[in-house]
Amino acid sequence: MSILLVGISHRSAPVSILEKVAITDADRPKLIDRMLTSSHVSEAMIVSTCNRVEVYAVVDAFHGGLAEVGELLTKHSGLPLPDLTKHAYVRYSEAAAEHLFAVASGLDSMVIGEQQVLSQIRGAYASADAQQAVGRTLHELAQHALRVGKRVHSETGIDRAGASVVSVALDRSQQVLGPLAGRTAVVVGAGAMGGLAVAHLSRAGIGRIVVVNRTLARAKRLADTARSHGVEADSMELSRLTEAMASADVVITCTGAVGAVVTLADSHRALAERERGSEFAAAERPLVFCDLGLPRDVEHAVAGLPGVTVIDIETLQRDPAAGAAADDTAAARLIVADELAKYLAGQRMAEVTPTVAALRQRAAEVVEAELLRLDSRLPGLADPERDEVARTVRRVVDKLLHAPTVRVKQLASTPGGDTYAEALRELFELKPGAAQAVATPMEISPIGDERGALRFIGDSEIALADDFTAGHRGDEQGQTA
Repeated sequence: MSILLVGISHRSAPVSILEKVAITDADRPKLIDRMLTSSHVSEAMIVSTCNRVEVYAVVDAFHGGLAEVGELLTKHSGLPLPDLTKHAYVRYSEAAAEHLFAVASGLDSMVIGEQQVLSQIRGAYASADAQQAVGRTLHELAQHALRVGKRVHSETGIDRAGASVVSVALDRSQQVLGPLAGRTAVVVGAGAMGGLAVAHLSRAGIGRIVVVNRTLARAKRLADTARSHGVEADSMELSRLTEAMASADVVITCTGAVGAVVTLADSHRALAERERGSEFAAAERPLVFCDLGLPRDVEHAVAGLPGVTVIDIETLQRDPAAGAAADDTAAARLIVADELAKYLAGQRMAEVTPTVAALRQRAAEVVEAELLRLDSRLPGLADPERDEVARTVRRVVDKLLHAPTVRVKQLASTPGGDTYAEALRELFELKPGAAQAVATPMEISPIGDERGALRFIGDSEIALADDFTAGHRGDEQGQTA
């Protein structure tokens, strides 16, 4: 069984594609259930954020697993298969682990070094685990990825500025509005991103925050958090959004809703209300929308209104502030490489464990058989003498097996180490299924067949699935899965 990753992110696809592929918290359990009922997937986890959707699946066959995951994403998004494969990327086996470690470290984020992705991976794992969709393989992968992310953030300065999508969006809004101190902000959505927005606004010295959410109780809790930071805060139901926007200078939306939350009509009414209550014209009192939702929360036409600026995910993709210092990035990549080597060594050692256990079981069976034979030949042997003989024989066997079993575990942690376990199975005539050899990484490149399923070229001539994103991630071209 090996790990398969199929993903689409801000690096490989425009926002219009990401919006169609986006998976909400409500959709995620249903999609995982469908994967688990397929014939090739035994474990599954979906990481869905404002700028990526990634499916991690444990599969027993690469081609079959990719076909099933691809079909799932095609049906969910409504995208034709060629459009999906054009923007998707695939990683397999150790390349899938390396990618998740990089994601957890913030190296693959829109804003390099942002920490929120760690909580998003933790949430994806918890959701899959609650559905009993996580077994040993994904459990170990996810937990190691979280440790890698924590290590990168603690040992490098990759996030020293506290950069995140929210902070960069607010920096852009201040270019339009000036300092946020004393101004009014509306936060639409009371989830993790909403909480992050409240924290950043509080640090920026915002004068008042209005939290708007479909569930008023959650809006109240987030407003209470803002007040605990010394900020005046109120909460409103989503039905009062227009009223809230009428008094706002900046509106941050992060709902995860399927359709637009801020419509053109709502914005017209809010702007009209603002002008009635102000001596300034719209152009003299600008309104900034920071649309951090995926799909978009703000209708595209809103950006054309006078005095309105919309900063969305697509805008942030082009922001130079989204990068991190080269030295910190390089240090983070070294940590990822180091942790990947440790993870793979641990996985290889785990693969040889059944072989070692089978060898020791075989030795124990031989010892017991010989002791029974001794009983039949010397039926009058006293118990103390028999026990001493048994202990002696077992000590001899243990000492003979100690060096090879320890050594085979050490050798198994190196590339190609599975051959040593195979040698043990062959030499001691162990059962073929005693241990599963480490899967050889495959180079892959899906193309669509006439039935709309994913198919592949010959096994020995398969091009890397990174071809999906050639031109988007030039630094990774040629990486094999």
